[in-house]
Amino acid sequence: MSSVAKKQISAREKVDRSIKYSFTEGLDAVLGTSYAKFDESVDVAVRLGVDPRHADQMVRGTCVLPHGTGKTLRVLAFAKAEKEKEARDAGADYVGGEELAKKIQEGWLEFDKAVATPDMMGVVGKLGKILGPRGMMPNPKVGTVTFDIGKAVSELKGGKVEFRVEKAGIVHCPIGRVSFGPDKLAENLKALMESIIRLKPSASKGVYLRGIALSTTMGPGLKLDPQEMRNLIK
Repeated sequence: MSSVAKKQISAREKVDRSIKYSFTEGLDAVLGTSYAKFDESVDVAVRLGVDPRHADQMVRGTCVLPHGTGKTLRVLAFAKAEKEKEARDAGADYVGGEELAKKIQEGWLEFDKAVATPDMMGVVGKLGKILGPRGMMPNPKVGTVTFDIGKAVSELKGGKVEFRVEKAGIVHCPIGRVSFGPDKLAENLKALMESIIRLKPSASKGVYLRGIALSTTMGPGLKLDPQEMRNLIK
């Protein structure tokens, strides 16, 4: 048996997947499953009582994590004139207009997120089939199409995450790295859960927050107590 397989088995033995952990116990336990040589991501999966097939039950939003995600995003900004300077000053890695759109159409995708001012959407709209499936298309609903381009860039650089409920009614989102430790991860998780709970659709009936699971990149998942989470957010 390889050493990696042994580490995987050891990690699984450290958690009880049949129980629901308290908030603090769960964070400590999931950090204890980390065994990779790299700084693993810590991710959360939240099962919601919604049916995403209905537009009035879609849950989609953003959250600025207090301590970021541990990953530095490469941000592209579609802007011109004074807004181009504003984007550069805020830390955008690439700024431009039609010349950038042409590069993307030719296959260049060396960035993680894109933002745009509304007056540039005529140029950006042509990229929908390329950027849309990759989750990189600027969208006013999540604040990436705005004249406040500097703020949009700063938030993405500072740890703003976008989330959207999937067909199975689950939201997946990173909340940081193992190296953050339990305190910073706790603050990030609370911020994310506050955003998700705040976006509860009025059409959603019954229990909204049905399940929460934490895991590291390589480790097993464990369940948190959703009732305790609701109480903490209140």
